[in-house]
This record gives sequence, C-alpha cells and structure tokens, in this order.
Amino acid sequence: MRLYIRYMVSLRCKMMVKEELKKLGLNAVIVELGTIEILENISATQRKQLKESLSKSGLELLDDKKSILIEKIKNVITEIIHYSDELPKVNYSDYIGEKLDHDYTYLANTFSEVKGITIQQFIILHKIERVKELLIYDELSLTEISFKMHYSSVAHLSNQFKKITGLTPTFYKQLKNKRKANLEDL
Repeated sequence: MRLYIRYMVSLRCKMMVKEELKKLGLNAVIVELGTIEILENISATQRKQLKESLSKSGLELLDDKKSILIEKIKNVITEIIHYSDELPKVNYSDYIGEKLDHDYTYLANTFSEVKGITIQQFIILHKIERVKELLIYDELSLTEISFKMHYSSVAHLSNQFKKITGLTPTFYKQLKNKRKANLEDL
C-alpha cells in the first residue's frame, strides 16, 4: 500500500517516518521523499494514529488526489534540484511529465490552480535556494555553479538570483563572510 506525506523533504524526515511506522507495527518497503510503501493494508485506527504522529512532527498524511499529485510534482522537483548530482538533460516539463506519467499541461494547470504559482516559478525558487547553498559551501565558483545548475550563462544566473533575492550572488556570498568575521570578533 502506498501513502503520501506532505512536507517530507529531508533524510531526517524519512528516518522519523520509518520510526513512526515501526511503532505502529507497519513494515516499510520504500520510504522516499513524500512517499512510503508498506507491506500491509493500513487499518483506519493505524491511519489515524499515523496521521496524528506525523502531524506532531510537522508532516501531513495526504488523502485527496490533487494534494497527492501536487506533492509528487514538488518531490520530483526537490529531488532533481537538491539531491541529484546532475540535472536532467531534457526539459523539466518533459522530465516531470515522464516521471509522473501524466500530461505536463494537466500537471501544470493543476499545480498552478492549487499552489498559485507555476511549476516553472517553483523550479526557479528551488534552483535559487540550491545556488544559495552552493555559494555558502564556497566549493564552486559562480561559473561552476552556473554550469552545474544549467544556466545559459553567469549573467543569467546573476539576474535571476537578484530578481528573487534582491541581492547579487557576490554580495550574498560577502554577507556570509561578514557574518563569519563578526562571530570571530566576539
């Protein structure tokens, strides 16, 4: 049986969900971001208990089809941008449609209707968050980050970064260094 969970976006969430399933005597076959598969059918009582325990940790067991679909879209995007070494070689729209086995137009319309932003805007927001992480880690140059995140140029990355954050990537990186220097002065 497959269940879907909202806000399950990290390895820590996956570990917590596994623990909650174990407490209820349920055997997880697969625990992925936003999705779990268990061997047994879940009783109404177990479902209620799981829903309550997940809620205490800020997670939500999903019931309706639209919410489940939106969560699947978000998880595919989160996975490819934050946890994949390489972004897909095809368009995001093709990748998402193929991965979820749905027509992309249907997915995009449903996502926009429920979330109030387009899938493309959601992707850009996540790419910028990933760029922030990479800037803070200070292991890659801006050119390398631009290439890794599939931007056409450093200028394109910089423009999009500034549009979303209000800062240039260089200034953002300097803020991190200033905070670090201020902490060392204490």
